Amino acid sequence: MDKKISGFAYVLGNNIDTDQIIPAEHLVYSMSDEEESKKYGQFALSSVPKKEAGLPHGGIPFVDEGKNTSLYNIIIAGANFGCGSSREHAPYAINKAGCNVVIAESYARIFYRNAVDGGFLVPYECEQKLNDKIHTGDKLEIDFERNLLIDLSDHREFKLKPLGDVLPIIEAGGLFEYARKTGMIKTV
Repeated sequence: MDKKISGFAYVLGNNIDTDQIIPAEHLVYSMSDEEESKKYGQFALSSVPKKEAGLPHGGIPFVDEGKNTSLYNIIIAGANFGCGSSREHAPYAINKAGCNVVIAESYARIFYRNAVDGGFLVPYECEQKLNDKIHTGDKLEIDFERNLLIDLSDHREFKLKPLGDVLPIIEAGGLFEYARKTGMIKTV
């Protein structure tokens, strides 16, 4: 993984659940078929209530209609991100849309584990509420070595909680790849 990632912010409110991240009717697509899996990106965050999508203005779609990827590769969210059902499709869909990192006040435990175990997303937690300080479309940079978010639009810096032991799992591409690389699982 690169030491820094830059891109554009997409800002969400609190309690964004897995049905809003990827609606159940879109769980029919194969995750292993490259063409079908693009649909997960197309429908990522498609059921987020308009008032919570693309804050502070609201109503801004994460993925433009007819597209499979988003212009936004960093999500800034409030508390309890990924609550709801335990589907691994939720972090997968965000990843397929081209997003690498979610920064939230807090996560539902199962979403956090699915993001890490699948190697889909870097799930940072912020040290302070950010979804009222950053706006959708702001240019951001994340410095993984310093656990720092920099809003390049106005040069403010925000401290992120260290990733700790999950970073090597994400860098390896998920839990099973990490286990193979560290010798926990023997490769044939």
